[in-house]
Amino acid sequence: MPVMERIQAEVEGHPIVLFMKGTPQFPMCGFSSRAVQALREAGAEHLHVINVLEEPEIRANLPRFSNWPTFPQLFINGELIGGCDITLELHESGELQRIVTEAFAP
Repeated sequence: MPVMERIQAEVEGHPIVLFMKGTPQFPMCGFSSRAVQALREAGAEHLHVINVLEEPEIRANLPRFSNWPTFPQLFINGELIGGCDITLELHESGELQRIVTEAFAP
């Protein structure tokens, strides 16, 4: 499967997808670590995570797919939410919890 199709399938196949450096247990950058922490605090227990350090093709092509240059990148219900700063701002305002709750609603 071509990498752009694979990214599309990942984003559409899960309510919440975080493309990050490392894993939630072992984040490999501070921005990824803070994004995971904010998502957990907002109640996102079941994140689908793609470790871009283990997926060089995704790491190289995701910025073109999303039009967002940096990692992590958070997608909820197929839509790019943004990176670490936006995730933290949404968390501080309480908005992230609402978005996460809605993403998992039946």
